[in-house]
Amino acid sequence: MGPAIYRSAEAENREPVNRISTTPECLDTGSSNYRTSSSVTSACVSVEEGYERWAPTYDRAPNPLLAREERHLLPLLGDVRNRRILDLATGTGRWLERLMQRRAESGVGLDCSNAMLRVAGRKSAITGRLVRATCESLPFRGAWFDLAICSFAVGHVRDLKSMVGELARVMKPGADLFVSDLHPEAYAHGWRVGFREQTSAVQIEMAPHAAQQIVEPAYSSDFDCLTQESLWLGEPEKPIFAQAGKEHLFAQACQFPAVLVCQFKRLSGDGGGTPHVVGKGRSRNPREEGGTNTSGVPQG
Repeated sequence: MGPAIYRSAEAENREPVNRISTTPECLDTGSSNYRTSSSVTSACVSVEEGYERWAPTYDRAPNPLLAREERHLLPLLGDVRNRRILDLATGTGRWLERLMQRRAESGVGLDCSNAMLRVAGRKSAITGRLVRATCESLPFRGAWFDLAICSFAVGHVRDLKSMVGELARVMKPGADLFVSDLHPEAYAHGWRVGFREQTSAVQIEMAPHAAQQIVEPAYSSDFDCLTQESLWLGEPEKPIFAQAGKEHLFAQACQFPAVLVCQFKRLSGDGGGTPHVVGKGRSRNPREEGGTNTSGVPQG
């Protein structure tokens, strides 16, 4: 799955956002149809309906949050040639395709949206590697995967404890898990997961999670939290705003963290490991770093 950025005017007023409303200006760079000079109609829809409607256009435009996430994660993933990959909530297969092209030993992408999986299935690198299922009930044998990614999806997961428990079951001891999502501070500033349909803004239901809400169930399932990072947009994402005709919104979008990323290591599973606590995590803010602020998988 994945986000597009737009601001809800109602969120700024601390009013409910799950009804038809007017959004005067948006930060969504994922659609060339966005017009920020006039108000648009917005509505909140279910995860199932939202991705059914978004799937046909999901891959058509660059997205600054996905770009920022990739800029952070790609160096951490390293050499995947001898690794078995699980891409949770694969959507249109963005991460699975990237990792299979980097010659992962094997890989599978899982999603609950038929529409998103249909789009993913048209990509030659991942054809035949896709499964329809939920993150809380993984149809794979135990201790199989070396690396798992859950990108911009935990906000759609109702039962994080069950999801992490299933990941603990299917991942090998020593395996790496990366989880990313819209940062709760961005959500508090009115950013939402959604997309544009002509003159309408469509918001998809989600519940943002603070890092600790993700880390705690992971600890209870024998995962060690290595890092938790708050990522801010930076100069590499500026051209995406310019391409969408929204360069004037770039500086505003850099005022708070946009993406939350947590990295975990699967422990032995026998209770012998000792997870360490990673305080409040680190903030990857360009201003603080000297930058400019502007299925061949066995099933269970």
